[in-house]
Amino acid sequence: MLIAFFLILAANADAQRKQKTVSPVDQILKNIKVPEFKRDTFNIVNYGAIADGKTDTKAIFNKVISLCSVSGGGEVIVPQGKFYIAGPVVLKSHVNLHFNDGAELVFSGEPKDYLPAVLTLWEGTELYNYSPLFYAYQCSDIAITGHGIVNGSASKNFAKWRPQGSPEQNRLRQMGHDLVPVYQRVFGDNNAQLPPDMIQFFGCKNILISGITILDAPYWVIHPVLCNNVTVQDVTINSHNLNNDGCDPESTTNVLIQRCNFNSGDDGIAIKAGRDQDAWRIGQPTENVIVRDCVFRSKANGLCIGSEMSAGVRNVYMYNVQIKKCLSAIYFKSNLDRGGFIEDIHVHNVQCDTAVAGFIRFENNYHGSRGGHYPCNFNNFTIDNVTCNYAGEVGIYAVGVQGNPLKNISLKKVTVLNTPKPEVISNAENLTYKGVTINGTNLAKPTNTGVITLHTD
Repeated sequence: MLIAFFLILAANADAQRKQKTVSPVDQILKNIKVPEFKRDTFNIVNYGAIADGKTDTKAIFNKVISLCSVSGGGEVIVPQGKFYIAGPVVLKSHVNLHFNDGAELVFSGEPKDYLPAVLTLWEGTELYNYSPLFYAYQCSDIAITGHGIVNGSASKNFAKWRPQGSPEQNRLRQMGHDLVPVYQRVFGDNNAQLPPDMIQFFGCKNILISGITILDAPYWVIHPVLCNNVTVQDVTINSHNLNNDGCDPESTTNVLIQRCNFNSGDDGIAIKAGRDQDAWRIGQPTENVIVRDCVFRSKANGLCIGSEMSAGVRNVYMYNVQIKKCLSAIYFKSNLDRGGFIEDIHVHNVQCDTAVAGFIRFENNYHGSRGGHYPCNFNNFTIDNVTCNYAGEVGIYAVGVQGNPLKNISLKKVTVLNTPKPEVISNAENLTYKGVTINGTNLAKPTNTGVITLHTD
């Protein structure tokens, strides 16, 4: 009996040791599982779809997706060939939209085809707007998979719109600030040019986007909103329109982005959590996010958090990433309207060739403030084993707000081979360097330079 007792104690101790060695990344991965689907298949050609690149298949997609969903789920197959659709693909629960090799789906470039307006999120504010090209609302177990090509045809119209600083953008932001009821925020017509996202799943869970290639997107490319359990993997994006962020998980939990190759017109990854009063009202942070084994080339930034992050972002792990060219490579940004927090962020093993502005960048007074004073809390960042061949303006930029400094930032094994200015530091508390080498010189500790504004953004 005594031997058995000690064996039980030993087994319990061993189990406790194993439990203690589980990494935070492994803990997150335990909560991320790709959805499973019935083996039933529904080939769109069998329901009348014609692969001639010009016959509208919208009614057929609607019919087949609905049939698949009400039948308990399965795969809706898009076979080899070029299919045309004049309007959005609306996914429903338990449906995997699967593109066979050689399949291509070309969307209409006509804005009217994406009406009636649907509930969506545009730059962090709720409204009724043009439907995203792939859309789902409060669904579970949904997927877009396979090795097909999806072409948003945005260059025809949506990509020509210039919403930044427009009257409709300002009107929407004022509605958010004033907490105008969402049902009254109706845009989505020819007089309100706010382009839709390429893929937006709103309030969904158990999501997989895998293998596809995305071209010519109208706005943000992959945008899960208020979702849980999201996997984006092996996706190629080649879309250079304005505001073509690659993937923007927003107010979303348990996210895995892996083995993706994004060549995008805006940020490669932009992790978000809503804008200002709307996000405070909803109150859903983005948390438990992993970005790994990816390659990015961006007209804007590489790995980014913000600036819409008012409900907070935490527990983010980004590692084994190559950034070919960008403005700023590792970038955390907010402004004085946002409030919220960015905390517990871990970046490891990132190689950047060219950052036109800055390599590592913390900015708590990013442009675009509407006059509030709700500074974001930046706290607990670890960045290690990261390198940059060339940073066009600065190697390390860490600028907090007077009375609300950046806090607890650890930079280890940071190398910048060539930059005109090693660092810009202001209002940063407990910022530490270990193994930081810039222009061949080891920097033992940060030097307070005061605020210097960068010219490139």
